[in-house]
Amino acid sequence: MNVPKSGYRVFSANSSAACTELAKKITERLGVELGKSVVFQESNRETRVDVKESVRGQTIFIIQTIPRDVNTAIMELLVMAYALKTSCAKNIIGVIPYFPYSKQCKMRKRGSIVSKLLASMLAKAGLTHIITMDLHQKEIQGFFSFPVDNLRASPFLIQYIQEEIPDYRNAIIVAKSPAAAKRAQSYAERLRLGLAVIHGEAQCSESDMADGRHSPPCVRNTTGHTGLELPSGKQQAPFPGIELPMMMAKEKPPITVVGDVGGRIAIIVDDIIDDVGDFVAAAEILKERGAYKIYIMATHGLLSADAPRLIEESAIDEVVVTNTVPHEVQKLQCPKIKTVDVSMILAEAIRRIHNGESMAYLFRNITVDD
Repeated sequence: MNVPKSGYRVFSANSSAACTELAKKITERLGVELGKSVVFQESNRETRVDVKESVRGQTIFIIQTIPRDVNTAIMELLVMAYALKTSCAKNIIGVIPYFPYSKQCKMRKRGSIVSKLLASMLAKAGLTHIITMDLHQKEIQGFFSFPVDNLRASPFLIQYIQEEIPDYRNAIIVAKSPAAAKRAQSYAERLRLGLAVIHGEAQCSESDMADGRHSPPCVRNTTGHTGLELPSGKQQAPFPGIELPMMMAKEKPPITVVGDVGGRIAIIVDDIIDDVGDFVAAAEILKERGAYKIYIMATHGLLSADAPRLIEESAIDEVVVTNTVPHEVQKLQCPKIKTVDVSMILAEAIRRIHNGESMAYLFRNITVDD
């Protein structure tokens, strides 16, 4: 049983057995057992949580890995946090290695910033602190009204490169788009390797839609500025003496690889690998440019839909991800997928927070740009 005098408990909020594997590894490293609780779905798909032991006055860590059914996992976390709050837990700390909805952190057209909404929901449910890993955008931390520790998986992935990739000194780090260049540069500098960037992919960049309402407006096929268009189709005259400049439309250049990958091992790095179409296309380009082996390194291996099949049929030699997200089924479908265990750093973060120790040790040599 959990040791009562330890002053903290570790629970898993997942109802799926496959999602509790990371929680079990973390508790083994901490030398405690998972707290006794039952998380299940009613026949009408409502989430029910029953905490089976006293948590009064205790610091509680809830480990929640996010499976394919993202919304169910979120409800499990919210309901468990609220159950612990109403059971008089002293502190409730969420350990969420992959933070869901992290890609929805900017305004797009007339949408919403969902990651900010989720941060508010977690705070309302009773969480007082979060431990996560490699947020899609570090600025997401600003959405929370409580502390967020954003751990990094790069030391584990870099160690894998050094130990498991033969002749890695002949490798080159590749960013599959200019937006990923900063992350790739961090890997390249730490491994003392070269850097290449793929530019010109026909994809929609997040920054293109960041302001939310296509402002400035798109270019119209008119010879001059004729005024504002009314719902009736008529034009309203512009303000006297004002001529608004028109924004030129973007045009993506032909696909190019900035950097020499000929006769090299290409290692593409990113934070999330979900829809693998961009990675498969990047691998084909790198093969055409002379790379003889291609590796993909990512923190969160969501690998949705047909990702395993596409990887297996592609020019990619190996995909390396951490166990922040359960992907055992995908590994059975595609032997190219490899896993790096990050339970060590998550367990150490829990231990340090409980003991009131500094977290700086876990962020050694990590700069603001990493």
